Amino acid sequence: MPRTIARPGRRPLPASRAAPDSSGAFTFPGCRSFRLTRDAVDTYDGRFEYWDAATETVYVVAEPTGGAHEQPSRRLAGLCRLIASLRGGAIECRGSVDLVWNAGEPERRRILQADEVVWLYPGRARIPDGGLELGVHDRPDVVLEVDHTTDVRRGKLGLYAAWGFPEVWVDVPDAPTPSRRPGLAPGLTVHRLDGGGYRTATASAAFPGWTAAEIHAALNEPKPSSATDRVLDRVAGALRDRDGTRPDDTPWLRRAHAEGRAEARAAERAAVLRILLAGRGLREVEPALAAVDLAALPLEDLLDAAQGCRDTADLRARLGDARARALAAARLGVQK
Repeated sequence: MPRTIARPGRRPLPASRAAPDSSGAFTFPGCRSFRLTRDAVDTYDGRFEYWDAATETVYVVAEPTGGAHEQPSRRLAGLCRLIASLRGGAIECRGSVDLVWNAGEPERRRILQADEVVWLYPGRARIPDGGLELGVHDRPDVVLEVDHTTDVRRGKLGLYAAWGFPEVWVDVPDAPTPSRRPGLAPGLTVHRLDGGGYRTATASAAFPGWTAAEIHAALNEPKPSSATDRVLDRVAGALRDRDGTRPDDTPWLRRAHAEGRAEARAAERAAVLRILLAGRGLREVEPALAAVDLAALPLEDLLDAAQGCRDTADLRARLGDARARALAAARLGVQK
């Protein structure tokens, strides 16, 4: 896909958020490098870790990326959808996007690519359609890096800090690989920006209370477990408390809850009507009860029908009349 193309007149970031001038200060273990010109980078459609305009050098992962590398980022997007539903507020995941520093100065432009980026409040964030330009768009709340055969600690992590990304998760997958860098063990590390650098933390600040161990387990388990379900519910609850939202702010969940409540109300009313009708010697009442939406009719009308009907045919007629009155009242309400 085309990269973000620099436009004239774009203001660079303040110096305090600029990357050091020398790309030699960083290394990219597990990557191979080759020349990619400033003109060619805008149409280069491959994935890479880092590109530097000053040297026209790109770094790409040396080993082919497969399921073990892709699973954590894809799983995170799915987990965020669940948390968003339970929280009652959207969460935006954009996958691997270009993170561009100094887009307005072609000779100094630099690009990072993350494995996943997450905005917790997309409704109020400046989120790009394509590449994210620092100083123009809002940084994501969380960046995920997957170190399956790489080691971001010696390169990308320093750039993320210099560019002001507030929280970076680095996950080393459980799936083994012979080309994993020495010293890397499966697990996830949360890096939270503190001043000009990162400090490791036991839990996320963006997703309050979600611990590094819990995140790693959720990203790497073969299928979501009941333990992860409980964790997601807890994290969503913390976000609700922080944001003042509720699950019913999610439209589909609100409909599901309403349908569940209606089904329970209909079942309760049917049980009451069966008792009343049985006491009057009327037994074959299920077809009449199933013919109407008991949850949508006034309870008084239902009781009147059960107590006043002569037989099951009359019961069905009375319930039908009650339904017609309810529909007429609803139409009148819409007209008003």
